[in-house]
Amino acid sequence: MTDVQETLPGSTLGRRGSWSYFAGRGLEYALVLAVALTLNFALPRALPGGPMKLFGNPEALARLTAEERAQIASEYGFGQPLWQQFLDYLQGVFTLDLGTSLADGRPVTEAIATALPWTLLLVGTSIVITALLGVSLGVLGGLRRREGKGAGLLAGAIALDSIPQFWLGMLLIVFFGVKLQVLPTFGVSDAGVVTIGGVAEHLILPVVTLTVTGIGYLFMYTRSSLLAVLTSQPVEHAHARGVPRGRLVRRHVLRPALLPVHTILMLDIGFLAAGSIVVETVFAYPGLGRLTFDAIAARDYPLMQGTFLVLTVMVVLMNALADLTYPLLDPRARTGGSR
Repeated sequence: MTDVQETLPGSTLGRRGSWSYFAGRGLEYALVLAVALTLNFALPRALPGGPMKLFGNPEALARLTAEERAQIASEYGFGQPLWQQFLDYLQGVFTLDLGTSLADGRPVTEAIATALPWTLLLVGTSIVITALLGVSLGVLGGLRRREGKGAGLLAGAIALDSIPQFWLGMLLIVFFGVKLQVLPTFGVSDAGVVTIGGVAEHLILPVVTLTVTGIGYLFMYTRSSLLAVLTSQPVEHAHARGVPRGRLVRRHVLRPALLPVHTILMLDIGFLAAGSIVVETVFAYPGLGRLTFDAIAARDYPLMQGTFLVLTVMVVLMNALADLTYPLLDPRARTGGSR
């Protein structure tokens, strides 16, 4: 009776199990986020020569006097004890004051706030298309694994998964932008005028690059998950009892097979945002990835630390969201698999 009560959605034990699960996961990810914040603070300061090695143009720094170097260090707080720097850093994180960019004098939060929506648009569009194509083709490849079509899909997915993003991006630029001249190859607008049609046109090549290079992995993961369920004992027993294949797939295979895919898709949102640096740089797309690249190239330490922090937090939050929403799709996860 106890096991049954734990699995009933409206029971007191079921609610306690849900709250306990979410509280435990929330605490775990709070600790992960704390470690990420600490590493983001510590790693630049652990480099040889300290953070000053990252400031501005090295040739310009070489011409600075000792007094000017001390003034810069004092302005950015590097003359303070390390513990005081860490407290100031945490205060800046929680008050959204991440300092000032060395490149153009803008507040780091303003630069990130300008670039982040463009990255979310690029990543969001790509993940939707990738999910629709990758999951659909993965299910088809798993169901027809013994047919020629299934083998062909698997070979194509492996080929797509091996394509480097920068190489595919350059090919698309050369073919569609230079040779055919039918699509823009950089930026998000023409002549500085931002319109919905112009943004959509500029999104095509970056989205195609992210989608093509990401669809192979999602296809293979979906196919593998589907095959694991298809070859499980309950499904084989149901098939042996004469349950029609179509009904078996719809009611007993697709749901458990696609549950792990939900986790992969949630994680991909965070990892695509971090991995979009290559694509945004190739297409001069003004997102967070391009901002990170420019910060590294300019040795803009405050902006570099700010973009790294946002990308890290996005990955952690997407991981936490995947972990916390999984029990909503599969209640067994809240009760340790009890039935």
